[in-house]
Amino acid sequence: MLFNSGEFIFFFLPLVLVGYYFIQSVSKKGNTALLFLALSSLFFYGWWDAKYLILISASIVVNYWTGQKIIELRRKSERIAKTALIVGITANLASLAYFKYSTFLLENIGALGEFDFHLVRIILPLAISFFTFQQIAYLVDSFRAECDDYDFIHYCLFVTFFPQLIAGPIVHHSEMMPQFLNRSKRCIFDDFYVGVSFFVFGLAKKVLLADNIAQWSSPVFAAADQGTQLGTVEAWGGALAYSLQLYFDFSGYADMAIGSARMFGIKLPINFNSPYQSISIIEFWRRWHMTLSRFLRDYLYIPLGGNKKGTLNRHKNLIITMLLGGLWHGAGWNFVIWGGLHGVYLVINHTFQRVKPKTKVIPPLLARALSCTLTLFCVIIAWVFFRAESLSGATSILHSMFVFSDALITDQWINSSDRGWKLIIGASLMVIFAPNTSKLMNYYGEAKADTVSTPLWKPNIITGTIISILFVATAIRLSSLSEFLYFQF
Repeated sequence: MLFNSGEFIFFFLPLVLVGYYFIQSVSKKGNTALLFLALSSLFFYGWWDAKYLILISASIVVNYWTGQKIIELRRKSERIAKTALIVGITANLASLAYFKYSTFLLENIGALGEFDFHLVRIILPLAISFFTFQQIAYLVDSFRAECDDYDFIHYCLFVTFFPQLIAGPIVHHSEMMPQFLNRSKRCIFDDFYVGVSFFVFGLAKKVLLADNIAQWSSPVFAAADQGTQLGTVEAWGGALAYSLQLYFDFSGYADMAIGSARMFGIKLPINFNSPYQSISIIEFWRRWHMTLSRFLRDYLYIPLGGNKKGTLNRHKNLIITMLLGGLWHGAGWNFVIWGGLHGVYLVINHTFQRVKPKTKVIPPLLARALSCTLTLFCVIIAWVFFRAESLSGATSILHSMFVFSDALITDQWINSSDRGWKLIIGASLMVIFAPNTSKLMNYYGEAKADTVSTPLWKPNIITGTIISILFVATAIRLSSLSEFLYFQF
């Protein structure tokens, strides 16, 4: 069930909202409404393939029990608790490795040793990377004595809560559990106003922008993967189009996740904060997939040693973290190269910050424009590896981008290249200069009050009309559905 589907928008979401608030109003037991929400979330997950309900249910039960055992054992012996933690993390990673990486590993072992393993295709369960990382963080924090003895229903909802289950954000127990435990009476109108606004903005980004831009990126990458030579203009157009498609697709999902959750009075963390407005790669990773960056920092980079033990060690840890971050996105060398490129970018960025002159050589505005342009250039180059299906396809596109050719071969660009460039330029101006949804709403994704200043987007006849028009414009296009790009991870 997709967020941008009629089943979700017109049936699942309204029914779950009505059921949740009805149960909450009549039930004397606070957990009853949360149990209903958890069961509804499992139904949402099972909509794709019911057999994977066994996997996620088993994962929840085992990790909850392991976390409680770690908390109990730590009070007696830290050494035994650490053993339980290692076993728990190993079990999670083994499950992830089997479903996501076993085919990739065997293919590469077979290529090296000329073995034929007669591989059986393993279908990747939806969201396995997301709910596995969330639960690993829970186990680690249980060992660190940063977790309480949570109720099983609260834990189950923490893992399965449908707005964030499939493609994030990767939520932390410390930001979700208190909201389940302490559901103070809130203004339902405010929750719905913010929630519906976020959801409709995200839906518009996905349906009106990302899906339209996809028609200019997909043919280019498909042609490159098939070995067709591209023209320089076409190659740049495809790379730029994919960069924008991924931006609006991921940003749209993030907005719809926040909006869906807020309708239930739950605040999800911000996962996307105008990353193409960044002036450095360091800033880019503080704005792009922010909860994944947080997880990699807290549970990989810092345990590896972080920035301790000297500059070389820091650079090594950055490279390792980004290589594994790339591999998290997909079992393929293209993703490893993408992660490695960003690791190198970060090393160069940190090195430059350390040696750059303290005096300003060029005017601040020009410096910012140049920094933003260079950052985007590096990001777009890396996206080529992220999107291409093969290394040969990625290198073919990069070759065409930097070695001039006037060839123009894909039908999409032959027929309507002017329209494609207008869409790309218009969308580029939006991502660089327009305020994002969180800024419009003054939303910070924290359990405390959102507004510390007056939001730009207020409930009135004008904003209501804009939301209505956007919703109608997207609703009439829901017949041509496409999955969100991050579903494959």
